[in-house]
Amino acid sequence: MDVQMQGSTRPRRALVAAALAAGVAISAPALAATEIQWWHAMTGALNDRLVGLAERFNQSQSDYKVTPVYKGSYPETMTAAIAASRAGNAPHIVQVFEVGTATMMAAKGAIVPVEKLMKDAGEKFDRRAYVPAVAGYYTSSRGEMLSFPFNSSTTVFYYNKDAFAKAGIDRVPETWPEVAAAAAKVKAAGALGCGYTTSWPSWVHMENFSAWHNTLLATENNGFGGTGARLLVQTPLFERHFTNLAQWSK
Repeated sequence: MDVQMQGSTRPRRALVAAALAAGVAISAPALAATEIQWWHAMTGALNDRLVGLAERFNQSQSDYKVTPVYKGSYPETMTAAIAASRAGNAPHIVQVFEVGTATMMAAKGAIVPVEKLMKDAGEKFDRRAYVPAVAGYYTSSRGEMLSFPFNSSTTVFYYNKDAFAKAGIDRVPETWPEVAAAAAKVKAAGALGCGYTTSWPSWVHMENFSAWHNTLLATENNGFGGTGARLLVQTPLFERHFTNLAQWSK
């Protein structure tokens, strides 16, 4: 997940200019804090944590006020931000899930690269402070970081200890063949209706699978080198894995 900066300063600059002009004729009240809209897709405990971050920042100074705004699911938040950008009323900051990174990269003029933002603001910024694999995902082919890594996702393998115990499995599987063997035992023991299942199959079994095996998923440096990328799934490694998945399903 990344936090991206939207280019929506023109209407607010116009508003400030109008206020300054009016101030010539009448005495102006004390300046209010500049509000910063932060659109996000967090719910539950994650929403509480995000709101807490904003509140901590707001309490640390009085010049700016960050206002978190929940805009729905990950796709809904990204779609809303793009639509608002096209209408000239984009949020200042928007949280975009990993899957939407390429979409935002292709939305010319919709975002301001954070590395440029920090440089223009005279703030120190070192992309080496981030986990290299995470920073690389949000960095252009020219080496410019486009967005701040915020809550980058990773795959997690869950297993049911009770089902494993009933099936006589005393060791957590560490390889795909071991997963298949354990799933078969769990199924045979009748502990669960399904021995193994997965969410986000293309992300888990293609993107993360290729990363773990240090092999490209697509040409053009996994698509970061250009829009002409083509999937590299017709390789012995992927064909073997997909064949295994099909056999396990049967």
